[in-house]
Amino acid sequence: MTRPRPADAARVARRLMSFDAKGTASLVLWVTRRRDGVPPGATAVPYSAAQTTPMLMWLFAMAVELVGLEVILRAVGAPGPLRVAFLVVDAYSLLIVLAVIAACVTRPHVVSDGELRVRYGAFFDLRVPRERIASVRRVRDFNESRLFRLEDEVLTVAVSSQTSVVVELNGPVTVVRPLGGLGRARTIRFFADDPDAAVRALRGAPSEDQPGGTRVGSR
Repeated sequence: MTRPRPADAARVARRLMSFDAKGTASLVLWVTRRRDGVPPGATAVPYSAAQTTPMLMWLFAMAVELVGLEVILRAVGAPGPLRVAFLVVDAYSLLIVLAVIAACVTRPHVVSDGELRVRYGAFFDLRVPRERIASVRRVRDFNESRLFRLEDEVLTVAVSSQTSVVVELNGPVTVVRPLGGLGRARTIRFFADDPDAAVRALRGAPSEDQPGGTRVGSR
């Protein structure tokens, strides 16, 4: 089995630390009802609606589990340090899930005069110059097996196993994978809560923000 090189391990560690930092910042943005990286005049393209409710339900189940575990540990007479250790681990897990939700809400895709920005929370961010876009169309694909995939120069960024917009490029762009590896893509498939609005924005037609997608202050 090939061991990871020190440089690769350091790169992954830096990426993981950046996820934590961006997730924490996203919690602040979420509470203050702001968004990251949506400049004046740009169109925010939200993608989190399809996953927010299931993730909140998962968060609630985790909170119930945390309380139940504490009750059980007390009942069996577990020592205080052990209970605190479990509490810290479970509380941190809750924070991570909450940060993922916040990051996806506050870091939407963005269409501006100069570029298309395809994102997934704190984990992925791709900027594509508008002049590299050859065509854009709406699709309905509910069978994506992975959240992120880059194969045969086709990049897929799915939400709840779905993609709804396909962007064809006139040449490949460099893609930085979530953990820092590099690849190339000529076709980009991603999910948008309102794919029609995303397509109109990419084609240059005026569009209005949808309910729940009102433009707000950007950091």
